Amino acid sequence: MQIKLSERQQQVLGATVRHYIATAKPVGSEALLEEFNPRVSAATIRNAMGYLEKAGLLFQPHTSAGRVPSDSGYRIYVDRLMMPSSALAHQVEQLLSDQLNWEELSFEALLRGAAQILATLSGYIALVTMPQMSVALLRHLQLVQVDPGRVMLIVVLDSYETRSTVMDLSKSNEATAFDPELLDRELQILSNFLNTHLRGRSLNEIATLDWGELGRQFERYIKLLQSSLSDLNQRSQVPVSTQILINGVAEVLRRQPEFSEIQQIQTIMQLLESEQDQLWSLIFDSAESTPSAKRVTVRIGSENPLEPIQTCALVSATYQRGTVPVGSVSMLGPTRMVYEDAITLVEVTADYISGALNQTT
Repeated sequence: MQIKLSERQQQVLGATVRHYIATAKPVGSEALLEEFNPRVSAATIRNAMGYLEKAGLLFQPHTSAGRVPSDSGYRIYVDRLMMPSSALAHQVEQLLSDQLNWEELSFEALLRGAAQILATLSGYIALVTMPQMSVALLRHLQLVQVDPGRVMLIVVLDSYETRSTVMDLSKSNEATAFDPELLDRELQILSNFLNTHLRGRSLNEIATLDWGELGRQFERYIKLLQSSLSDLNQRSQVPVSTQILINGVAEVLRRQPEFSEIQQIQTIMQLLESEQDQLWSLIFDSAESTPSAKRVTVRIGSENPLEPIQTCALVSATYQRGTVPVGSVSMLGPTRMVYEDAITLVEVTADYISGALNQTT
């Protein structure tokens, strides 16, 4: 259910969030007086803060303390009240262009440089994924006879990475004897046909094609090809630990008081170092299925399904090859995050990486 707030209540919530982000101290009504017209009394502000507390948007960490934004309070601030900075966007674009020349760097070096710039500018942990193979595009496909009735499917992706699997034609529905010379000719014709129709498509798209478009002369290969390509697609989607580049742990320890508790940072470090498969699925969640949707996602506190980061905020944006999301740029910090800056930073960086990726492929 959407919480309705008056203009004054929205102003008080926004001021409380900004003040708490800036000071890391609970906010009292007196501290907000200078945010408003002098004609607004402390009592008016207290009434608004009281309503916001009853609505679950603010809370008191201690009885005698001021108020602190809740996860729901931050969510309303992010969705309705904040204003991203266009000046910061221009500054970050210029910095990335000056320090990261994609014509001179390998793509991995460019991503590492982007992560370092993000961490330094923000004081949060920067997470940048390598391009995901699940959305790599087919450059070339070849079917080669390796033994009587056994055929190797070789797939070369646009990253020049090669995948292969062996198909046993005896498992097809037709128990036909295989003439090696005839089979070689058939395989070459079929390879040419498939390359013409499939080049430039993603493995995920190919694995789910309607194979009825193939001529009847190739029917005995269709189910095996479907199965083999589906297997290659599944294998290419398995994330590995090197797919997430991490920078800024030292920065967040030095600059963010919320990360001063040893036990909390230990659980976060375990997630970053040993459980990246869980983190990968979170920061790249549903990007493939909604390429036209808003590319920036903000998960605040309990909105994060992973327990170690349920006291954190995670801001993510996808970078793309063409119109297909292939990786993400994320920022992990306390819920007391400068959301305007974090969103601008990840979005501008993702756009820069997209541009570099499309220039080099």
